[in-house]
Amino acid sequence: MRFILVDRVLERSAERIVTLKHVSMAEEYMDDHFKSFPVLPGVMMLECLVQAARELAGPHEDGRPMVLGKARAVKYGRFVQPGSSLRVEVSLLSRSDDGSAEFRGEGTLVEPGGDTSTGGGPVAVAGRFMLRPARIATSRLVKPTATA
Repeated sequence: MRFILVDRVLERSAERIVTLKHVSMAEEYMDDHFKSFPVLPGVMMLECLVQAARELAGPHEDGRPMVLGKARAVKYGRFVQPGSSLRVEVSLLSRSDDGSAEFRGEGTLVEPGGDTSTGGGPVAVAGRFMLRPARIATSRLVKPTATA
């Protein structure tokens, strides 16, 4: 199953991207996360940051997809309930020779009817993380060795 969490790209440059994720009860993971108080799960907020960064970085030069390699200093501040939106702003900090890239991201809460063009809402998630090219395993047939 694949979750597409970038509903719209609001701004984009070579070093920065701003995206929007509208949260609704129609998303199947909402049904299982706090039955009496549905909110966007924290891991999905982090995934919103990762998907925005992936959109900014693009695939690795050899076509491999970029995957989350490391996340640090991730903090959660506000719940994002159905009807609200998460405005995600991600900045590229650096790129390495191995194809990995470091990012800083922040997701702010936009209440229903709020202005999505500014990032002035309360912070729902923030942190630094690294994307790296996926390691694609190759299968090799191993010939059994004869033992004497």
